[in-house]
Amino acid sequence: MFTGIITGVGRIADLHAQGSSLDHGKRLTIEAPPGYLDDVGLGDSIAHNGACMTVTTLDAPNHRYTIDVSAESLACTAGLATVGNRVNLEKALRGNDRLGGHIVSGHVDGIGTVTRFARVGESWELRVMAPPELGKYLAYKGSITVNGVSLTVNQIQDSAAGCEFSINLIPHTVENTALGQLADGSQVNLEIDTVARYVERMLSASSTPHKDPSA
Repeated sequence: MFTGIITGVGRIADLHAQGSSLDHGKRLTIEAPPGYLDDVGLGDSIAHNGACMTVTTLDAPNHRYTIDVSAESLACTAGLATVGNRVNLEKALRGNDRLGGHIVSGHVDGIGTVTRFARVGESWELRVMAPPELGKYLAYKGSITVNGVSLTVNQIQDSAAGCEFSINLIPHTVENTALGQLADGSQVNLEIDTVARYVERMLSASSTPHKDPSA
């Protein structure tokens, strides 16, 4: 479990295929900020651009560790298959930590496409086109996770292509996450608000007639 509050920005330092077929995943070597791994152990969970992965090897003195990413995860996420990419990092939530963002599971629900990333005053406007199936989970002033960052939706616009939403990024967010490297056309990992997921399920279940299993 995570909060969407980024605790460091890493870099994909190396990438090795786990096999020769498309069914094989890849092992990624991540270079973390100095000191970031001081309280990390083998098997710990760290979110990478919003995708929860397990630490498989650890080289703390050199600020490096590896994660194994399955072919399925690579197909369902963005930004984890290119050496040199900067990635947002967040360690798993502890029981006594502050919930500074919102409840985040680290499971990517879909890939969005940046339609606009431009400076507006002292801040930045980020617009993302989400897949059509995620549109019903997005709401004005609701929460959305973009590449692991907990953000607030300012505007939404539904269309046949999907649901375009707009968010405002303050300078601190741009400077302290990997969102600053985005550009028009970039793909980003999206995770919808957990509360919205349950509300949608409850509403759809209540509209389905109950069937007596003994009938």
